[in-house]
Amino acid sequence: MCHPSWGRARIAAQRLGDLARLRRVRDRIDRDHARPLDLAALARDAGMSAGHLGREFRLAYGESPYAYLTRRRIERAEALLRHGGLGVDEVGRAVGCPSAATFEACFTELVGVSPGTYRSRVAELPAGPVRNREAPATVPQLA
Repeated sequence: MCHPSWGRARIAAQRLGDLARLRRVRDRIDRDHARPLDLAALARDAGMSAGHLGREFRLAYGESPYAYLTRRRIERAEALLRHGGLGVDEVGRAVGCPSAATFEACFTELVGVSPGTYRSRVAELPAGPVRNREAPATVPQLA
């Protein structure tokens, strides 16, 4: 008969293995966000079922793999809209959104404004870094 602590150690080791696989899935989403990704392929590569991957990913990171992928795409789109010379439709294609309408809907839902409005608001901001005025230097008073 096995010692009871061995079972706990085995469960802990399994959990660490799951977390490592989840980290690889998250890294792949970060790296390949512009490519078409589906949960079944991510799960297959991680050696998990799609349902198990979805549940464990949500437990570990607080959102589903699809929500994480969408958020990463929109974060990249924000950067392209701020700094790139691409049009809104081109930005949507560059980040891997299947259509312009899907891109606009996802962007508006996550950011709160449409991509075009976001670009015009960002263009109105000052170009350089905004610096705070430094507080005047004070000399400590010695008693």
